[in-house]
Amino acid sequence: MEYLDFELPIKELEEQLEKCAIIGTESDVDVSQTCKKIEKKLEQTKKDIYKNLTAWQRVQLSRHPNRPYTLDYIKALCGDTFLELHGDRNVKDDKAMIGGLGKIGDQSYMFIGQQKGYNTKTRQYRNFGMANPEGYRKALRLMKSAEKFKVPVVTIIDTPGAYPGLEAEERGQGEAIARNILEMTRLKVPIIVLIIGEGASGGALGIGVGNKVLMLENAWYSVISPENCSSILWRSWDQKEIAAEALKLTAKDSLKLKVIDEIVKEPLGGAHANREETFVTVRGAIEASFNELKNLSPEELMNERMKKYLEMGVFKG
Repeated sequence: MEYLDFELPIKELEEQLEKCAIIGTESDVDVSQTCKKIEKKLEQTKKDIYKNLTAWQRVQLSRHPNRPYTLDYIKALCGDTFLELHGDRNVKDDKAMIGGLGKIGDQSYMFIGQQKGYNTKTRQYRNFGMANPEGYRKALRLMKSAEKFKVPVVTIIDTPGAYPGLEAEERGQGEAIARNILEMTRLKVPIIVLIIGEGASGGALGIGVGNKVLMLENAWYSVISPENCSSILWRSWDQKEIAAEALKLTAKDSLKLKVIDEIVKEPLGGAHANREETFVTVRGAIEASFNELKNLSPEELMNERMKKYLEMGVFKG
């Protein structure tokens, strides 16, 4: 188990509890009361830490190496029913963007999302979850297929941004993202967006236009990462905590600003602390969202989607 800086008090108590249990099993000393006291203190410490997280601490949690990624959610939700589809029919198959058909219960969905790697080798293979233009064009191809067969779309966002390399720009990165945003506004099937970790810039928006936008409690969603914001404003990453607060990138802030529609609660300690509970909660949120949208006509779906995005940023002076 890996611990973040602010989780070190939890690590110390868990180590104490482990040592206490070992003493109890290896000797005749009754340490049950001591263990219970440590357990009680551990539980209270967890509550105190996770109920008062700063924006930067939530950013750190969203990047936790043990946090479930897109394929983890898809496999948990769909089991063996998921069929991955490949390629943009133009350049190549982008490994950072995955997609395919799967079922939750008896309902089919087209799943599309960014996939990060679990170790150095897979992170390079997945390009750290940063899609090239062909990734966004693959996503669009799958959305159009879903529309043709009247299958609802679920997009799963977890990216530090679209790939900013020279070759990506040469192949039309900006155009690919802009095209996706345009096409998603007028797609004739329900679109459910789920932000599970990092939701950065156009990389997220390229698959982020939906009728319902759900966001996990410890995810973040912003035009820029705190580090890059800090480097632009202060010429250094040292002010990333201040930048994180100023960007209003947490789930609470996003809901308040009406950028998202619903916060999906995470177990105490984050999604990685209890994966099974997280998967069950996410499944319930997706099914509830689909039930709200399934009886709407294509015109109603498009109009509702457009209305929501056109109202963003409107304020009264």
